[in-house]
Amino acid sequence: MLSYNISRLIARISQIFSLEHIISISIAILIFLLFLLLRKLFSRYIFSWLMRLSSKTDYVMDGKILLAFEKPIQTLFVILGLYIALLYLPLPVAADVIINRLFRSSIVIILAWGLIDLTGKDSLLSEKLREKFNIDSILFPFFSNVVRFIIVALAIVIVAQEWNYDVNGFIAGLGLGGLAFALAAQDAIANVFGGIIIILEKPFGIGDWVTTSGGEGIVEDITFRSTTIRTFTDSLITMPNSKLANEAITNHSRRGKRRIDFYLGLTYDTPANKIQICVNRIKEMLENHPGIHPETIMVYFQTFNESSLDIFVYCFTNTTVWSEHLAVRQDINLKIMEILESEGVSLAFPSRSIYLENTPQNNS
Repeated sequence: MLSYNISRLIARISQIFSLEHIISISIAILIFLLFLLLRKLFSRYIFSWLMRLSSKTDYVMDGKILLAFEKPIQTLFVILGLYIALLYLPLPVAADVIINRLFRSSIVIILAWGLIDLTGKDSLLSEKLREKFNIDSILFPFFSNVVRFIIVALAIVIVAQEWNYDVNGFIAGLGLGGLAFALAAQDAIANVFGGIIIILEKPFGIGDWVTTSGGEGIVEDITFRSTTIRTFTDSLITMPNSKLANEAITNHSRRGKRRIDFYLGLTYDTPANKIQICVNRIKEMLENHPGIHPETIMVYFQTFNESSLDIFVYCFTNTTVWSEHLAVRQDINLKIMEILESEGVSLAFPSRSIYLENTPQNNS
């Protein structure tokens, strides 16, 4: 019995390694190596020629598409070589069916791979689409991820159908799973929609100076979940987008100009004509100052205060940048001091006079 099995095994091995099979295997290996050579020639010569050709055309998208599909096409040469080499071998019909399914599935995966690279948020095509359609730099990655998810889902469905899987149950399961996920992540989804509203309506942008219920500072980052604000004390506030989308937000950077208003207190011994001269000179200085908005400038002697004669100064700077606003304000203050010094007028400081009454002593 043992000798019979050994003889059958030897016969089978001799059948597999017969001259005809050895020739078939050798030709299959040569076919695969030929496609590897074609892959190398494509990368070195044909692809470079296509890129040079696309650079001479006005349609710049050609080159971007070629770059996105460069690696998938190189992989396609390997798969084609392996597919044709396996088809050349004298394999059973069942094996040929599996090989054909694997080949078609690979084509779908390669196509999806190229499309994902083409629509990626960091791809050259994405930059062109952002410039052409003026899509917000924060909003575009979201749409890019949605498109890539759809491409992956379609590829999975097509490959599953190729292998005779029932995708109806899979799609229904995705729907039920999505519903369960939505119920379990209501706050997260609310933040995402809040982020979309903020990005679309643009009540503020990165770098804007805003005041919210959470605090005041400079917007440092906006994501689909939250917004981070750097306060003037250098602390960081992180606020959920769902809350920001439903509350009043003061955007100081959108004002176009920034207010300056204060009272200038002069001493009570200042003559009336000196007050009038100071008012006129300060108003003229503000009207000629390059950092002051010319539309609203008010300088008036307004109030007899407890310890001073108050001149009201009201104007706006052309800039809303905090540091530039302070520089303009400092320059105005120094010029006002020069005007007062040249007119011999002194600034008052809070004071109070106390009178003591001497009562007569009782000599009785």
